[in-house]
Parts: sequence; C-alpha cells; structure tokens
Amino acid sequence: MEYKIKTFDELTNKELYSILRLRSEIFVVEQNCIYQDTDNKDLKAYHLMAVDKGELVAYLRILNKGVSYKETSIGRVVVKKEYRRRKLGLEIINRAIDYIKDIMKENEIRISAQVYAKNLYKKAGFKEVSEEYLEDDIPHVEMLYK
Repeated sequence: MEYKIKTFDELTNKELYSILRLRSEIFVVEQNCIYQDTDNKDLKAYHLMAVDKGELVAYLRILNKGVSYKETSIGRVVVKKEYRRRKLGLEIINRAIDYIKDIMKENEIRISAQVYAKNLYKKAGFKEVSEEYLEDDIPHVEMLYK
C-alpha cells in the first residue's frame, strides 16, 4: 500500500478523477444520497490517498482551520468496498491525524461523522461533541480530537 498526500494543484488529472469517482461511488451511489460533492473545499484541501497496485482504495481530505470549522478538519473519508474490514479506514485516519499534528502543527480536529461510523473515529481518539443531526438526510454527529 502506498500513501500519498497532495494539495489540489499537485494532483494529476488521473488522481483527481479517481478521487471524484470513488467519492461518487460511495457517497452518491452506494449511500443513495444525491448531493453536491464538489463543494470548492477540495481546492483548499490536502488530499490523502491510499493506493494499492495503482488503484485508489481509500481517501480523505484535510482542511485547514477556518474552512469548515474553527479547527482543522478531516472529511470525505472513503474506503473502496472490496478493501473494507482491513482496518484501512482507521489507518488513513491515523495518518491524517499524524500529518495534522506533525506537519500542520495543529492539535484539534473537528469532524462531521456519519453516525454509523462514529466508533471508527472513537478508536482514533475522537469524542462526540454534539447531538445527532441530519446532513443530506443521513444522521451525523460532530466529533472532536484533542
């Protein structure tokens, strides 16, 4: 497994296509949720990719503080269906946390987690800080890492 992190301007056309395809595959098709995935935040994001044999299999984006929340944030966490149950989600989240702490020198991370995945984030050290709410008709909860 190879991990890469790039700014938007560093992404190749193929990498960007793979990211948008995987996010659409999971968030729009699999979760049957019609929403605008390309929200202009990608332009300001760090894109963390897990690539296996040339194929994007897991992804998330890191946003500087002030873009989504007053804290740095992680979002759009996806793992290709065939790669689930291999702890890849936790691995990519932990790599993002390390990047945020070591490179960005930030120690707080806020996320909007789908409720079904909140235990994954708890394993990475996040704590729930809100009541459940609907985002695009999917139950979410805000979580904070300190």
